[in-house]
Amino acid sequence: MTAVIDAKAIEVLFTEARTANAFLDKPVSKDVLTAIYDMAKMGSTSMNCQPTRYVFITTPEAKARLLPALSPGNVDKTKSAPVTVIIANDNHFYEHLPVTFPMKADAKAMFEGNAALAAGTASRNGTLGGAYFMLAARAHGLDCGPMSGFDAAKVNQEFFPDGRFSVNFIVNVGHADHSKTFARLPRLSFQEACQVL
Repeated sequence: MTAVIDAKAIEVLFTEARTANAFLDKPVSKDVLTAIYDMAKMGSTSMNCQPTRYVFITTPEAKARLLPALSPGNVDKTKSAPVTVIIANDNHFYEHLPVTFPMKADAKAMFEGNAALAAGTASRNGTLGGAYFMLAARAHGLDCGPMSGFDAAKVNQEFFPDGRFSVNFIVNVGHADHSKTFARLPRLSFQEACQVL
C-alpha cells in the first residue's frame, strides 16, 4: 500500500528523525511554537478532551527552575536546547467539555464525579497530545529530544503547585547538533510487536 504523504514527509516525521541529544545555538520563536501548537491541537483525543498543556521554557531563569528536577544525564542536553517543553496533563480537562464535546451534555459530570476515570483519560490523551506536538515540531523543521528522566514531584511542585496540572513528560526542541546524534537503534519487527486476531 502506498502512503498518502510523500516520501520526504515520512522521512521528516519518522524514518530519518532522531532523538536530539544536543542542540545548536539557534533560537525558536514564539510564532513557530504557536504554529506547532496550532497543528498539534488538531490531533484526535477521546471525546475531544484535549487534556495536554504545554509550558515552554525559553529563558535561563525558567530553565534554572527546571534543571534541579532532571536526571544528571538530561541536564547538559536541556541546557543546550533553545526550548524545553513541559508536556503536562490538565487534571480538570473536563471543565472544557461543554465547549469541546457539546454533543454529550453530561460529559463534564461523568469525569467530575469519577477521579480514576478522569486521571486515566488525562494520562492517555495527554500523552497523545505530546506525541502530536513532537510530530508537528518535526513538520516545522525542528528536532525533538523527549525525556522521562526527571523527578515528577519536583517538577509539579515548582511549576504546578496548585495541582491543576501535572507533568507527563519533558521534551527539548530546537535544531539538533547532529554530531551528537546516535545512529538509528534497532526497532522490534512486526512479528515481535504485533498480533493480528
